[in-house]
Parts: sequence; structure tokens; C-alpha cells
Amino acid sequence: MKTKILTTSKEDIETAARIIKKGGLVAFPTETVYGLGANAFDADAVARVYEAKGRPSDNPMIVHIARASDIGQLTRYLNPDIVALIENFWPGPLTMVVKKRPEVPDRTTGGLDTVAVRIPQSDAALELINMAGCPIAAPSANLSGSPSPTRAKDVIADLDGRVDAIIQGEDCRVGIESTVVDMTSKVPTILRPGIITAENIEAALGKKVEYDSSLTEASKHIELDPSEGVSESDFKPKSPGMKYKHYAPKADMLVVEGQRDRVIAEIERLKGLNERLGNKVGVILFEEQAFIEAAHDFFAKLRDLDNEGVDMILAGALSDVDGVGFAVMNRMLKSAGYNIARV
Repeated sequence: MKTKILTTSKEDIETAARIIKKGGLVAFPTETVYGLGANAFDADAVARVYEAKGRPSDNPMIVHIARASDIGQLTRYLNPDIVALIENFWPGPLTMVVKKRPEVPDRTTGGLDTVAVRIPQSDAALELINMAGCPIAAPSANLSGSPSPTRAKDVIADLDGRVDAIIQGEDCRVGIESTVVDMTSKVPTILRPGIITAENIEAALGKKVEYDSSLTEASKHIELDPSEGVSESDFKPKSPGMKYKHYAPKADMLVVEGQRDRVIAEIERLKGLNERLGNKVGVILFEEQAFIEAAHDFFAKLRDLDNEGVDMILAGALSDVDGVGFAVMNRMLKSAGYNIARV
């Protein structure tokens, strides 16, 4: 397949919109990460997204809309909490899981009776959705399991020749995927943490929210743990990033967790040991309180180290007491396959 490499000019976005209308696939920038888009109501087009990414077909997609009123195309069920989050956080990096209309294809929602939806905070994305004239289902524009792409060159590296077009925009401002909150039960529940934190959502709603049990330390593997009576085939994720290995670099990766001085010393020790064994080692170590910077840079650093051909990545853990730090650590631990050294 010949992939068109487009810009964010009006003419090029019109070209991309025509591709979406005809059932094609277009990768495009958002403020979080690049997305790979298809008409959310075209089941065949959505199937091509799964194929292009090598993505399991029960992993639900996020549907992107351009106006708050367009949520009515996807759900009949709104409540004051949903409206409050729309008013406070859209456009922006917050995705809500809501009950879906029957018109939304099961393929788009991973076979669930819910749909995940948001309005991106990106002029190029909004223009594409408007010109295409339909909600756009779009997971991250990468090969499934690899680090999410925050730069056009990352998308091209993964998907050139696999999709119809790639819109080259600016590097993504946020750098990690949107917060996903399940709004289908009495207590709003965060399924995937992001730069919009639990505290932000609680302030908007005036009530407590919960984290899904899969995000807690005690049960982070429960969905895949046969001893708990739940197999991988049984578990039906409501949000991207809950079930399968995500964000993984090619290199082996270890997260070092503990007091800052001990973490730095252990990283240096392990780096030296591995280099003496002939391994090329990369290090990811953010400043202690640089949570926003870490969110912006983490995936790009993983990709850069892969491009450098390192054999091992040593990463210093961030504090997960901070909401954004918790979100970055969610990605960091998944990237490392929960390979952690505590010092």
C-alpha cells in the first residue's frame, strides 16, 4: 500500500477526510498521542484499523467527535455528571465510557455495550472530524504493543505502507493517552489514568471517584491471573490499555523504585555491570517533580532508545502520589512488563 504523507494544510486535511469517507485509514495528530482513524460507524473500516495495527479485536477504540452535541450519535444516556465533565474538560484529554446506541458497531467497541468518546484538543484533528462528517474511531497510531507515537516520524516508522495516509503535525503536547473514566455506574471509575487526574475530576463533580482495581498495586495482574479464575479470553476490557501488553520497547526494561539517591546509585551500578557484559544501556531518569515533562517525553525517549539499538533500558520510578506521576508510572510499569527492582 502506498501511504500518502500529508500536512495540516486545509487541502491536505480535505484529502484525508475523503479517505475516511471512503472507508480508508488516516493517522492524525492529537494533543495526547497520534491516532489512527476510521469512520466509527463503518465496521469494515474499523476492522482495517485492527489489521493495520495488529491489534486484538476485543480491545475497544476511542471515538473522537468534534462537538459536544455529537455525543448523541453515540449514546442516548446522559446525566449531570457526564454533562459536568463535558463542560469542564472537552475539548481535551478526557475520555468517557458511556452506554452505546445500537447503531455503533460492536467492532468499534470491542463487542461491549459501551463506547468510549472524547473531543480532542487539536485543530487538525477537529478539522479532520468535521470535514469527514462522522465520528472517528482512533486508537494510537502505532503497531500494537509498541510505544505510543507522539511525533510524526514515529507514526511513519510504524505505519508507512500499512495505512492510506498520515497527517504530519506538531509533536503531541501532552504525550500520554487521555484519562479514561467509566461513567456507566453510580461511582465514576478511572480505567486509565492520564494528565487529567482523579483530583481534577472530583473537583468538577463534587464527589469521589474510584480507580479500577486493575490499576491498584495489589491487583494489577488480576485480569490475566488464572489463579483468580479469570483468563485472558474471559476478561473484556472497557478501555484501551487494560488487557494486553502495552508501550513495550524492543529492549529489555527495568524500573528502579525507591529513595531518589538509592535509585540513582542502583541505576549506575546496573548500567556499569551490563556495559561490562557488552550490553548497550539506555537510562530514563526524570527530575523528581517533573511530572508534566515526564508525561510529554516518556514515549519519545523509549522510541529514541530503541532507535539507538540499546539492549537494556533502566528507568527511575516517579512518585505515584501525584496524579500525573501515577499516570506516567502506569505507562512505565506496563512498558517494563512490571519488571521492578526496589532499593
